[in-house]
Amino acid sequence: MSVSTPKDESRKTAPQKNGSGFNLVAYVRDVRAEAKRVTWPTRRNTLITSGAVLVMVTVTCIFFFIVDQLIGLGVRGLFGVGG
Repeated sequence: MSVSTPKDESRKTAPQKNGSGFNLVAYVRDVRAEAKRVTWPTRRNTLITSGAVLVMVTVTCIFFFIVDQLIGLGVRGLFGVGG
């Protein structure tokens, strides 16, 4: 059994250039053009998202601290070992 790709979904390859080496000027121009197309978040969106991440990290740390303490308490109660 062979797998074939439909004609309308054929792979597109980057055009091959007949030059040799790397063109730094063209690369920088392409990077700048691509950066202009990026939708950058506003300062407010960045602050809100960063705050949400910090809150979730704090909640997660507290949760795992409590779970760790409960597991340690259980191990000490069952086996009598540990601090």
